[in-house]
Amino acid sequence: MPEKVLHIDIETRSDIDLSKAGVYPYSESDNFAILLVATAIDDGEIACFDLASGDTLPDWFTKALVDPQYIKVAHNASFERVCFSRFLNGRKSYTFLDPSQWHCTMVHAAMLGLPFSLDGVAKVLGTGEQKDKAGADLIKYFCVPCKPTQSNGNRTWNNPADAPEKWEQFVSYCVQDVATARDIYYLHPRF
Repeated sequence: MPEKVLHIDIETRSDIDLSKAGVYPYSESDNFAILLVATAIDDGEIACFDLASGDTLPDWFTKALVDPQYIKVAHNASFERVCFSRFLNGRKSYTFLDPSQWHCTMVHAAMLGLPFSLDGVAKVLGTGEQKDKAGADLIKYFCVPCKPTQSNGNRTWNNPADAPEKWEQFVSYCVQDVATARDIYYLHPRF
């Protein structure tokens, strides 16, 4: 039985529309990237690794991803599990992290007849941490391709240096999602 809980949220980008194609084609794209990784062990402090700005994942984290002594917890955990599998094993790999080591707060919420969204579950359960509402705009700005124009230098992606204040908000958003999902995880056993 796992001894530690690794809470995780990631922010990613891809030129494949996730809502239309699903996580497998999305994460297989040559343009797929994990931008941010927010994580905490048990009730510990939440750390955020800014891969888009040059951070690397620490060894303790990548080891914990494959260590059965850690239960990995995320809202919509299959997304994180597949994305990290591609990150660790290559975009075209069909070797995936063991699903039995993951706990999905979204699936648990669905089993209880609660909303699927992190925001919806947090509202219904009245968690101490609520989801940041600015997230949808930040995801659209950083996680999907943008139309190249003269005013944006003909770029196809918005990067941290293109809007540092927005990027700081995006980092905070990712951290907040871990806090919210962690609260939900600890409330679920009551039901």
